[in-house]
Amino acid sequence: MVAIKSIKGRRVWDSRGNPTIEVDVVLENGLLGRAIAPAGASRGSREAMDKRDGGPTLRGMDVQKALAQVNEVIAPALSSRIIGNQAEIDAAILALDPSPLKDKLGGNAIVAVSLAVLHAAAAAAGKPLWQHIADHYRRTPSIPLPEIQIFGGGAHAGRRVDIQDFMIMVPGAGSFDEVMEITSEVYFAAGAIMAEKGRLSGIADEGGWWPAFDSNEEALETLVAAIEKAGEKPGEKVVISLDIAASEFGKKGRYRLALEDREMDTTAFIDLLGRWLDAYPIVSIEDPVGEDDPEGMREFTRLFGDRVQIIGDDYLVTNSSLVKEAAEYGACNAVLIKVNQVGTVSEAMDTLLAAEKAGWQGVVSARSGETEDVSISHLSAGLGSGQLKVGSFNRSERMAKWNECLRIQDALGPNRFVGGRPLAKTWWGRKQLKGIV
Repeated sequence: MVAIKSIKGRRVWDSRGNPTIEVDVVLENGLLGRAIAPAGASRGSREAMDKRDGGPTLRGMDVQKALAQVNEVIAPALSSRIIGNQAEIDAAILALDPSPLKDKLGGNAIVAVSLAVLHAAAAAAGKPLWQHIADHYRRTPSIPLPEIQIFGGGAHAGRRVDIQDFMIMVPGAGSFDEVMEITSEVYFAAGAIMAEKGRLSGIADEGGWWPAFDSNEEALETLVAAIEKAGEKPGEKVVISLDIAASEFGKKGRYRLALEDREMDTTAFIDLLGRWLDAYPIVSIEDPVGEDDPEGMREFTRLFGDRVQIIGDDYLVTNSSLVKEAAEYGACNAVLIKVNQVGTVSEAMDTLLAAEKAGWQGVVSARSGETEDVSISHLSAGLGSGQLKVGSFNRSERMAKWNECLRIQDALGPNRFVGGRPLAKTWWGRKQLKGIV
């Protein structure tokens, strides 16, 4: 039984060059747990709010007020507490700020402390973080299947295309190593195609190519071409995943695609997405309609829920109550798990359990403003979530997490990778069996 000796927050910097919070939890035996808070660009209206200083300095993004909450409020409250029971410590943090949006302490302060406590508990147990998570939550660990961005759009790429993420998944791979190898080929094939056509504008926030397309569907056409150029047949080993992030361009059932200068109601927009599902090997789609369009989400799920994975992100904001409501309502069949979206590790775990109880999938996810912190690689592996969404195959804050999965695979063994399973047991396999691909 080891107690917390001290907690210290410091200002560090994220992948966008904005300030964020790093927290050290030091135990009485000298062991250390450390974690860094990420930050999102597109965010749901009901997710935990970062505490920022405002004003002219650092574009209003400084975190001195949040650091004060860590060092002057949270640290004294957790001092001398025994490490090991994550739920008890997270409950103590939440007692200091019971607000739904965590706007008193700041979501960035809370998540950095909660994750650092998790790291400290693993250090005290003498275990790798993934193993501590698996043991603490009585889970079967596995190496997740990645969702990896090839083209960035929406808020991640100056809204040059409306859709936020054009990604690939490689469920037909036999190991995480093979996923990385195939993704590398597809990623650089996509860049070459865009450069040849004069469609390449640079690198987006999460490391995907920043496109210069004339339509959103041109991105899908180019992605299929890149998969083929990499020597793969689209819809077999390699498939497509989309994050529509519809709340970014849809309000009250009206969706405006600025790139194409057209506006649609919910029915027309769902019809458009349905045509894409018919034409391309898309197996997963995130936030297909806006967070303020529950009827649209239910209708999309009714129409396509037996064909594809439908993930709620802004729509569900890693909130267990919202997952339960959506499951009863018939909206979505999967949830994105972002710890900073809800605040603490324990709340994120509650959401994953609620999703699994509903028969849903849980996809552990990074944010667009990331750091070298690799906590989510361990969370996804230790919890056996099955899927991990980090960003692209470029930028060190992304590759740090993919590389950490390779290290975890070395410890667990390649047979614990969730890909390579019989396709009939997967979303993409059922789609193939129905002859859609």
